[in-house]
Amino acid sequence: MTLEERINEDIKRAMLAHEKEKTNALRAIKSAILLAKTSKGASEELTEEAEIKLLKQLVKQRQDSAAIYKEQNREDLYQEEKAQLDVIATYLPQMMSEEDIEKTLKQIIADNGFAGMKDMGKVMGMATKTFAGKADNKTVSDIVKRLLA
Repeated sequence: MTLEERINEDIKRAMLAHEKEKTNALRAIKSAILLAKTSKGASEELTEEAEIKLLKQLVKQRQDSAAIYKEQNREDLYQEEKAQLDVIATYLPQMMSEEDIEKTLKQIIADNGFAGMKDMGKVMGMATKTFAGKADNKTVSDIVKRLLA
């Protein structure tokens, strides 16, 4: 079942259950999927990697908006963004723990003989492919810096 099919099914369930916030979040995902599919140069179906990238983008937007609303003491809008963020995040793959990330990075560094900060770009390139959608790049970057220092 594709992400779009899952979203459509979940929209129906949320509407029947009268879950307004969940319905709004799911509609935002559906809208983003449709925009991605109809954009110039897009193929008929989105790849899993493209879906994950899209979901991460939606999560980032919600985080930024929530931070702004919190800063401006708009608790009502902050709660709405937070609720949508929680719904969208459930469709992302399970994130790896820092211990697992560190163990995998140590393996990458050891297997390729990387040493020192001069190899950070090479390590990050391999790590980005390895952790695609499973780890936050900032966390990975911080761990790589610590391991190569």
